[in-house]
Amino acid sequence: MSPYRIKKNIPEVKPFRLAKYFAVTSFIVIIAISIPFAVFISQKAKEDLIDNSQKYVREIAENINHQLFINFYFPVLYDYGEIKLSLKPQMELLDKVVKNAIESLNLDLFNLYSPEEGFIVYSTDPSLIKKKTEKTEGYLKALKGEISFELISDEKDFWGDIEGIGGQKKASAYIPLKGPETVTGIVEIVLDMTTQYNSIIKRQYTTFGVFAIIMFTIFFAMLLIVRKAEGIIENRSIEQRKLVEQLNLAERLAALGEMVAGVSHEIKNPLGIIQSTSELLNSMPNADETQKRLSGVIAEESIRLNRIVTEFLDFAKPHELNVHEFDLKEVIDKNIDFLRPEIEKKDIIVESNLDGRSYMIEADQDLLHRVLMNLIINAIQAIPESGKIIVHVGEEKGAYKIEIRDTGSGISNENISKIFNPFFTTKEKGSGLGLPIVRKIIEGHGGTIDIESRHGVGTGVTIRLNRKLRK
Repeated sequence: MSPYRIKKNIPEVKPFRLAKYFAVTSFIVIIAISIPFAVFISQKAKEDLIDNSQKYVREIAENINHQLFINFYFPVLYDYGEIKLSLKPQMELLDKVVKNAIESLNLDLFNLYSPEEGFIVYSTDPSLIKKKTEKTEGYLKALKGEISFELISDEKDFWGDIEGIGGQKKASAYIPLKGPETVTGIVEIVLDMTTQYNSIIKRQYTTFGVFAIIMFTIFFAMLLIVRKAEGIIENRSIEQRKLVEQLNLAERLAALGEMVAGVSHEIKNPLGIIQSTSELLNSMPNADETQKRLSGVIAEESIRLNRIVTEFLDFAKPHELNVHEFDLKEVIDKNIDFLRPEIEKKDIIVESNLDGRSYMIEADQDLLHRVLMNLIINAIQAIPESGKIIVHVGEEKGAYKIEIRDTGSGISNENISKIFNPFFTTKEKGSGLGLPIVRKIIEGHGGTIDIESRHGVGTGVTIRLNRKLRK
């Protein structure tokens, strides 16, 4: 049966789109309703804060006017006849009166301007004294006897008129100090309104949050249904694709097995004859050096071809599992001990976490021995000289995670996707069947194998096997 015919008989699985469109539409409706709602609440909160702050500033203005005239202007005019802050007693009295007036107020800054010269004659920040005003719009209004007010924020709105919680929110105001006939001074105050402002913003977000939670709960419930439905469909689609791939692979391997079973006998017998004949020619007394060299080449290539045919047969035929319980640590140790001469020859350091631990597993011991032998040999061959091989076994969710990493030359990005393809190899004398056979054995045990590599850095192989073979 052709594998392409199997693919044509499977109907295309279409995504579950109706619920998804409904969920997306719901989300758009939520955004369309929520944002104007939030903007309205935010704007209303700002207006309320500004109104309350202006009332508060007016109360402060009246209090400061009263305190200065009663406790500073009248006493100074009475004692000195004129106000002259260059005199130390006058400045000390002004400082005392101002501090008493603003003691219970949450002021960040207090500046007193001389309206005639436009200089700061007193400030809670001494570095500003004698600094000339920039005559802002608020200052000019105060010269005319009007109180000006401005709300200052050190952060921008993060969405239209919607402000975030945090940062400093301050109110700046210019207050005219009115004498009998004219403005005798101008006070600039900066109040910290962060607490009051954030309190209003929090109420805004609480209202908006409750509304949003209700809407998003509906949305996420719908989205959960969509994802659940799509997950079920996707899983079925994946299972179908895997089944198709398995059927296609089974068909190819079955055809390959039939071909190999018929051809291998025809190949192996002539190979045996060629090999024995080359050995006979090599041992003849009248054979010269050229004949011996050529017969040696024939024997060597015959052996290599015989090995390739054997690996080809091994890949094509199914592996019958001889399952019993054994210690995975013993298998790894035996492989390392067997390959110790080659490891020491290349000055390779082997690190492992196997000391003093036992890893009992139900599997085919001979096949896993072959898998680990193949992977450790690959790691040795990947290290040109003086490197490191790390063998690590861990446990996770009823399975063993076996990692074999080397500091070798690594695999290029171009080749990493091809390493499990039959007959693909970068070795001069490799058959390209080692890793495909390894994967076949691991998958036959219900496990997985993953390889990651960086060219010039090294390669890591990760195998996951259940401790008990699932039947």
